[in-house]
Amino acid sequence: MEIIVKAFVRANDTVTIICPACKAAKNAAVGAFRNKSHYLKVRCPCETVFTVHLDFRQHYRKETELPGTFKSINPPGMGGEIVVKDVSVSGVGITIPGMHTVEKGYTLLLNFALDDKKQTRLSKEVVVQSVQGNMIGCRFIERQAYEKELGFYLKF
Repeated sequence: MEIIVKAFVRANDTVTIICPACKAAKNAAVGAFRNKSHYLKVRCPCETVFTVHLDFRQHYRKETELPGTFKSINPPGMGGEIVVKDVSVSGVGITIPGMHTVEKGYTLLLNFALDDKKQTRLSKEVVVQSVQGNMIGCRFIERQAYEKELGFYLKF
């Protein structure tokens, strides 16, 4: 079975690669791969071979499993349960269980709580950027993009 490790590329085009077996960490310059392959085969000194997926996203995306709800604003009418699968300062990835009719360009209102100590509740308007089956990528609407609580949550 192939092991794939995701690594977030910093603004200076460097990344910290962590071996999934021995947890050894190594910093590497990866700017040369920005417009090429984002997958690298790596062999650790402990002899573990794994693939690193370089994530060149503008903002760090934190993986989550946060239950919540959505309501469609444009077009109006639909709503239901969601699971927030990942979150960044600029958007979220959500799943909608079962069948849905959400499409790219829809405006949704998402309500969910962070799993921080305060169980911070967020209500965010988003625009759907991508739909792949039940996985939906959303961008926060600009005027609501940054919240202090969300920024703090993403750092820890």
